[in-house]
Amino acid sequence: MNGFVGREKEIKQLDKIKSSRKSEFVALYGRRRVGKTYLVREYFQYQFDLQLTGLAKANTRQQLTNFHVTLQRKAPSYDKKIPGNWFEAFQYLIDYLESIREERKKVIFLDELPWLATPRSDFMMALEHFWNSWATNRKDIILIACGSAASWMISELINNRGGLHNRVTERIKIHPFNLAETERLLQSKKNVLGRYQILQLYMVMGGIPYYLDAVSPEKSAAQNIEEMCFRKGAILETEFQNLFASLFKNAVKHEAIITALSTKAKGMSRKELAKAAEMKTGGSLTRLLNELEESGFISRYTPFNKKSKDTLYRLSDFYSLFYLKFIKNNTNYDEGVWVNAIDNPSQRAWAGYAFEQVCLAHIPQIKKALGISGVISHTSSWKSTQSEKGAQIDLVIDRRDQVVNLCEVKYSINPFTITKSYAENLRNKIGAFRNETKTRKAVFLTMITTFGLERNEHAAALVQNEITMDALFEII
Repeated sequence: MNGFVGREKEIKQLDKIKSSRKSEFVALYGRRRVGKTYLVREYFQYQFDLQLTGLAKANTRQQLTNFHVTLQRKAPSYDKKIPGNWFEAFQYLIDYLESIREERKKVIFLDELPWLATPRSDFMMALEHFWNSWATNRKDIILIACGSAASWMISELINNRGGLHNRVTERIKIHPFNLAETERLLQSKKNVLGRYQILQLYMVMGGIPYYLDAVSPEKSAAQNIEEMCFRKGAILETEFQNLFASLFKNAVKHEAIITALSTKAKGMSRKELAKAAEMKTGGSLTRLLNELEESGFISRYTPFNKKSKDTLYRLSDFYSLFYLKFIKNNTNYDEGVWVNAIDNPSQRAWAGYAFEQVCLAHIPQIKKALGISGVISHTSSWKSTQSEKGAQIDLVIDRRDQVVNLCEVKYSINPFTITKSYAENLRNKIGAFRNETKTRKAVFLTMITTFGLERNEHAAALVQNEITMDALFEII
């Protein structure tokens, strides 16, 4: 796969599947636009014995017609009528595969599987019969089922309670690129942006290859954000509605949760979230939260020294946050709407939170920079319940080696300066943390900044560890 960026782990997994001496049933899933289909197509060099892509919002008859046309194109000798149901369709597929005389792996790629499994279509039952009664009796079948609706893929396929229970032999979750992979992708497109500008792009669109692929190499990060987000009909101007509508049947409720979480940087408890999104706290909310978490839009965490009942949810999808903060209410499409607003208060507030989210998405890189990659640790945040000034810590790394790193995350265009007043604030935070948590571990103050710290007496007296954005670009 010359020229392919990233996905080394997934490629090794596919290598193992390809060389297997038995038939393999692969469930491959991940957020929309993350590059699932591209990976499979590139790996198999577009050579499939059948590649069937489900149709969005189509009925069973239309899906079966799509199957018929696809198989007809692949096998010119196929002269059957449109199958009346999925059992008949899979029998046609068996007949076609058995007609192939070459001794090699036969690859079936079912893309957007949740769309194929329309209500009352018996698609999953027919797929189960195809796999259990025929494919598992052979050693040469690779069946790849792919879908963007991650929660559906897990509940209906991977954790299927019927005939497909424990039938998936390999599961591959495709994650967004990290900063190192993002840098490599942009460089492969002849983009010469520096790391600070790549960081800006990442804070807007995350490591989503489809979005990053649209970045123009001859423009700055600010210009690209302007073109991709604030022009009428631009790629990211209309993506939000399409994103959720394509993944969830009742996307309005999912959007309500995302919107509520975008208003509180540190996250919300289940009770707070239900109130903000105007929902009840029962099983329906649990399902919605699980679907959003599995699809990569939100994350949950337990604050330091708290119990699972104190779990908080926060928005972790970079694009969704940026859309709700800036794109959603932009209606005038004035030129320079983003470029001319650089460094205004709302932009600074968003940048600070987004950079914190970048750090949370790169904990392995932070641990590597601290020299503790092999040390078991737990990451969380902390907020004082006693301090009058509401002391809180952006990121707490609680280490097995009897050390706690209190990480302060600061985004700035220049080296960050710890002033006398900020130094006092830091001392108060550390003191409050020690007093309230009663920790016996050593407490190290760790500053994570874009360009490092300005050297002065306050930095020298307080900071044990200093990490810059370059560490976040490390390959892990």
